[in-house]
Amino acid sequence: MALAPGLRDPVHDGQAVFRAVMEALARPGRIQPLAVPVAPPRPLTPELAALALALADADAPVWLDPVLAESEAVVRFLRFHTGAPVVAAPEAAVFALVADPVRCPDFADFAQGEPAYPDRSATLVLAVETLAEEGGLVLEGPGIRGRAPLSAAPLPADFAARMARNRAGFPLGIDLLLAAPGRLAGLPRSTRVTEA
Repeated sequence: MALAPGLRDPVHDGQAVFRAVMEALARPGRIQPLAVPVAPPRPLTPELAALALALADADAPVWLDPVLAESEAVVRFLRFHTGAPVVAAPEAAVFALVADPVRCPDFADFAQGEPAYPDRSATLVLAVETLAEEGGLVLEGPGIRGRAPLSAAPLPADFAARMARNRAGFPLGIDLLLAAPGRLAGLPRSTRVTEA
């Protein structure tokens, strides 16, 4: 079975993805373009693949949700192009790739960081089908002027409650990236998320 190619220009494409991630986390709810050409094996989306290729490495273990973990081609693609170990336990991951957000494990199952090292937490990357600066959720906190609307789907049914529990542990907790076709939004642990 042939291995799918990674980023066409690993240095420049990787930098572009990294900048999009930094902008998304610095300005929660503001959608960033994420148009990096990559054609990973399904069911890994191009956006999940681009984020993994730009962020994961040999020192950043990756957890895959069951939909992705069942694909040997996806596991081989990620191991080859990133060098990152693919781990079975969510709490062992630096990055978690979630193709089926509705069935995402509880956020508390992932590394939350430690009081002396809050940066030793996980970043969850959820593949969503729709993402817009309107509707469903209301965001408040650092990087947001006043309040910002955001809608994304699909998400876990208790998403706002999960985010409230996650924020309650600040500075510990996970950070989230929502990746839709060609688009990206960030929800750092400091963001207050409520339903509109």
